[in-house]
Amino acid sequence: MKIQANTIRPGMVLDHNGKQWSVLKIQLIQPGKGGAFIQVEMRDLSSGNKTNERWRTADTVEKLMVEERDCQYLFAEGDLLTFMDKETYDQFTLPKDAVGDPAAFLQDGMEVQVESIEGKPVGCTLPQTVIMEVVEADAVVKGQTASSSFKPGVLENGVRVLIPPFVAAGDRIVVNTADATYVERAKG
Repeated sequence: MKIQANTIRPGMVLDHNGKQWSVLKIQLIQPGKGGAFIQVEMRDLSSGNKTNERWRTADTVEKLMVEERDCQYLFAEGDLLTFMDKETYDQFTLPKDAVGDPAAFLQDGMEVQVESIEGKPVGCTLPQTVIMEVVEADAVVKGQTASSSFKPGVLENGVRVLIPPFVAAGDRIVVNTADATYVERAKG
């Protein structure tokens, strides 16, 4: 299925130069002169090689039809993540690279969507947000207003995020899994 390059999202699988590529990261670049373009970091599903590709926003690319199934994350062993299909109870593994940076937010028993092409798992989509505990938060700089800026913090999984000045170590916050950004303070 042909799609415009500006609709490419992480987790999609593209057919490019006769190979299947999983999209890891995208960046929209708008230079001061000339038209905008999309910089896409992708991984070859068969060899695991990574590459960067650029397309103008109006270019079209071939998106592969991917079958999605509800699965449960079980555990990690080295660089392999183990999942279980919720319908058939079959267990299978997926390399951590196939999930990308959001793999840091996987939690035991988490329900995820695993994408497959011709029955072979190629990627995984986590819930949009997760609740994490802040284990380290820098002190607020005196004179800083609440709306002016964010301060660095470290989550229980070791991921660094920028958090508002009112969040302290021990607080639980909602984090966007796609780009590891603060959403809001967790309720309750």
